[in-house]
Amino acid sequence: MIRSSIFTFFMAISATTTVLSAETSSTFSMIKPRAVQEQHIGEILARIESSGLKVAALKMTRLSQEQAKTFYKEHEGKPFFNALIEKMTSGPVVAMVIAGSGEEATVMRLRAIIGATNPEKAEPNTIRALFGKNVTENAIHASDSEESAKREMQFFFKPDEIF
Repeated sequence: MIRSSIFTFFMAISATTTVLSAETSSTFSMIKPRAVQEQHIGEILARIESSGLKVAALKMTRLSQEQAKTFYKEHEGKPFFNALIEKMTSGPVVAMVIAGSGEEATVMRLRAIIGATNPEKAEPNTIRALFGKNVTENAIHASDSEESAKREMQFFFKPDEIF
């Protein structure tokens, strides 16, 4: 009886949860396998949330070779492509939709928090400076534009999985 009440309660909450509002912008991010393996998920999420951004969707998964190649298709043919695919399929990733409000675009806000692609060139105390090893194992991926964010969110999440 208690289980049924709890189930009903959570179903009511999920039925009334609002998907991202018009005043909210969102972007995609993914914690990479090495950072997951080294147990930095909580620290990374805390840095994102403490900046005022919100986690609107979260999923741990493991990319297949085919999925990784499709996701990183724009890098195909570049010297680092094969190493990137190898690293991205080496363990689980944490895919997420990050939401924010206000005048500054969420894409740029998140990219400022994570830092430059090369951890050695990233500003101090950014996620990549703190948790990245090198360009390929830089702890986290973040969309570089609103168009990329939309495509990358759709790659990992159905609309009803984003809150």
